[in-house]
Amino acid sequence: MKLFKSHFVYDRRKRNGILFFAILCLACLGVIAVSKSLKDSPAAQPQEDARVLAFQKEIDSLKAIELERRKPKIYPFNPTLLTDYNGYKLGMSTEQIDRVVRFRESGKWFNSTAEFQQVSKVSDSLLAQISPYFKWPKWLLEQRKTPQKKNNYKKKWKTAEEKGMLNSITYEDLLAIEGVDENAATAIIRHRDKVGGYQVDFQIYSVYGVDKSIKRLVLNHYTVKNKPEIRFVNVNTATASDLSTVPLLNFDLAKEIVDYRTLREGISSLEELKDLEGMTDFKYDIIALYLQIN
Repeated sequence: MKLFKSHFVYDRRKRNGILFFAILCLACLGVIAVSKSLKDSPAAQPQEDARVLAFQKEIDSLKAIELERRKPKIYPFNPTLLTDYNGYKLGMSTEQIDRVVRFRESGKWFNSTAEFQQVSKVSDSLLAQISPYFKWPKWLLEQRKTPQKKNNYKKKWKTAEEKGMLNSITYEDLLAIEGVDENAATAIIRHRDKVGGYQVDFQIYSVYGVDKSIKRLVLNHYTVKNKPEIRFVNVNTATASDLSTVPLLNFDLAKEIVDYRTLREGISSLEELKDLEGMTDFKYDIIALYLQIN
């Protein structure tokens, strides 16, 4: 009598089950082999290449956007107030920039693109590239649009050499100018003392309560010849309180500059301040005289 039964002895039912399982395994292996061959086949290769090409185009597009974002932006500016940084970005040479600076320091202002080219000696091709960024003062644009009334006499405007020193003008000197009253003279003297002296002629237009016609009368007799020494404020390190000491820069605007600087991890160009809410062209032209970037 057998005590142990062999495990390798199966009846017909078990053998059929094993056969079915083996067939199922072979079928699965066949499906895997076919799918792999289809994937590696030349017909599938173009689809894969198309996906790779589309992905590469997307990467190139993102790179182009990032490179464009990193390019230094050029904002519209008054050509008379051209800075070394602006001139460098626009492709001007050091000699051309120096000519513009010397012209401005002489107390003169550009009235046209042609005059800018005459002084700076830039080429016609370079002028065509940079002139679209010129932003002329509103009073000059209005003067061009408004036809001049014909007078029976020509009013003589003094040259810079004939004018007196605006930062040394006295109360009595102002009253001696026909058309300047006591209130205007007082306001001009107080404002000059408050800002520590004028840096440029057009700064007198920030005097509150004095008519523009009176300011023009004063500038026909006096100009900035002796500029006062000023302490520049670093726009990237100064606090809102320090910034608010700059003429025409109130605390609210100073706080906005600090917030803008913090958000962008620093300011690379003063022209970025033009985009701030509450910043006008005239206000920027004055404020920029007292700020610097290190």
